[in-house]
Amino acid sequence: MKKIILLLAVFLILGSGVSLFAQGPRITNESNFYYFNFPIERVLAYRSGYVILYRNGSNDIVRTHIPLEWFIDTAGRGDLIFLGSGKEWPSMTVYYNEGEFSHVRLRLRREKSHETWGVIPLHVDLSEFFTDVEEVYLRF
Repeated sequence: MKKIILLLAVFLILGSGVSLFAQGPRITNESNFYYFNFPIERVLAYRSGYVILYRNGSNDIVRTHIPLEWFIDTAGRGDLIFLGSGKEWPSMTVYYNEGEFSHVRLRLRREKSHETWGVIPLHVDLSEFFTDVEEVYLRF
């Protein structure tokens, strides 16, 4: 008798049109943002910005130039995050929105004595690499 009542309850639930696994409109949390993250081998401070040396997919060290104004402007294209004295290694994350460059985030060690920090000598002129920069140019 208990089995018959249980079967009737199951048929009643299935037959009433109420489904526990109903497929309603799909709500997705997908974003048009994507990013690339690179550990930084060296960051060189320059009067116009930062020269970032990182390893690409074929393990070559390549460089990119990021203007200092990106970190100063209120609608800047860069975020500068200083890491504490833990074990986290400096990194560069480049964000894209719908295939277009959005912004870059640098996570750098606060202490300039860290092995990733370097300085470009004053007599070296790299200003041509920091003029009219619209995005971070990456080489994979």
